[in-house]
Amino acid sequence: MFDTLSDRLAATFKSLRGKGRLSPEDIDATAREIRIALLEADVALPVVRAFIAKVKERAAGAEVSQALNPAQQVIKIVNDELIGILGGETRVLRFAKQPPTVIMLAGLQGAGKTTLAGKLGLWLKGQGHTPLLVACDLQRPNAVTQLSVVADRAGVSVYAPEPGNGVGDPVKVAKDSIEYAKTKQHDVVIVDTAGRLGIDEELMKQAADIRDAVSPDEVLFVVDAMIGQDAVNTAEAFRDGVGFDGVVLSKLDGDARGGAALSIAHVTGKQIMFASNGEKLDEFDAFHPDRMASRILDMGDLLTLIEQAEKTFSQAEAEKMASKLASSKGKDFTLDDFLAQMEQVRKMGSISKLLGMLPGMGQIKDQINNIDEKDVDRTAAIIKSMTPGERQDPVIINGSRRARIARGSGVEVSAVKNLVERFFDARKMMSKMAQGGGMPGMPGVPGMGGGPGRTKKKTKQAKGKQRSGNPMKRKAEEQAALARREEAANGLPAGGQDKSFELPDEFKKFMS
Repeated sequence: MFDTLSDRLAATFKSLRGKGRLSPEDIDATAREIRIALLEADVALPVVRAFIAKVKERAAGAEVSQALNPAQQVIKIVNDELIGILGGETRVLRFAKQPPTVIMLAGLQGAGKTTLAGKLGLWLKGQGHTPLLVACDLQRPNAVTQLSVVADRAGVSVYAPEPGNGVGDPVKVAKDSIEYAKTKQHDVVIVDTAGRLGIDEELMKQAADIRDAVSPDEVLFVVDAMIGQDAVNTAEAFRDGVGFDGVVLSKLDGDARGGAALSIAHVTGKQIMFASNGEKLDEFDAFHPDRMASRILDMGDLLTLIEQAEKTFSQAEAEKMASKLASSKGKDFTLDDFLAQMEQVRKMGSISKLLGMLPGMGQIKDQINNIDEKDVDRTAAIIKSMTPGERQDPVIINGSRRARIARGSGVEVSAVKNLVERFFDARKMMSKMAQGGGMPGMPGVPGMGGGPGRTKKKTKQAKGKQRSGNPMKRKAEEQAALARREEAANGLPAGGQDKSFELPDEFKKFMS
């Protein structure tokens, strides 16, 4: 969502690098570029003015003029002020002293309240709570059915005594749900309310009546992050008409410019508490202003990445893998272990999103966005098509075994061969890291040198043998030598054709 803003800010800061000091003209020019970037991102004008004023005031002060690296200091100032307009510190839910804690969701129709109720329920369940979803949207067609389906997918309970579709009293349902929750020992009640296509008196009255009936501990305003400036106007109307305690941003994974997210907290004075960044129920988390600011400035979000890894990987399993890599130069680490690791990484979410949390990934975001997630499935299919013995000792995989594995997994023979080669390389690198050096390779990570279609060759040059100075000719000689070794290993006569061998795509352009 913030790609355009990130690109503009990165270009602005790049022009500052290498300068020993910043003149007032440099500061004015930088502030002007930041202003344009924020306005293009659809940030509200009052927020832009306040933001630029603070940046210019601090940039003209001693913290920049006396800094060893003024450009980095300006970036730090922008980061600090971004955190400020995003709400400052992370705000957590307030829980009632006597359960159940009541959370009411409010917002316009289409903002994603019903799906978000399920996401919040699943998130609270993961925190050790027993949430109850309450169907108080009795007007929108099939809203009650949708909430029931979402609750079932999230593995949480639902209270839906009325069929909806225009039938039932939402205020009574909300009030009765509190007693039901106490009886069934639910410690959190999430009330899903009706929305409208726009702000009107009937919407405000119903939301206010439900609020008065259940006295919620938290009223969360759900806003579609893709609707731009209208999100700010709607938030102000709800704040004045019903009142809310925090904001939840839905559809943060969209391609809109993101100005609503940067404006709401500053304009309404209410912090963003949660963000939904995907269609899956687990693509939802608490909103951290400092981490979001870091993402916008392409500094990564390693804390969130670490938290997701801690949820997925057990300490015992991690120690077991580390011991395998550290022993016998990593030879105890098998393809079965690699498959288990890869499946664990997949549980953390989209590989593109995981890579996007690393610092500096904005510079290669096009490659990251083009990663084919199905490459991971193809790699898993190759491994699962192997026998237990082949997974334990991939050295035994010869030409006929490669052909059988390729048929079983529906890939080319070269893909099987490439995977095994990358596995050996990666195991060696991971073993070095486990023993205190280097960064591990990750075979099977598509688009980053690890997809089944990529090839990595290692050729040894015989002592005393001269190599051609022509790159194309040298590549051809190396491939010919490699082909001869393959033929010898597979029992083919000299000069024979091995149908499993295919010139990799990287080298084909040199031979055309």
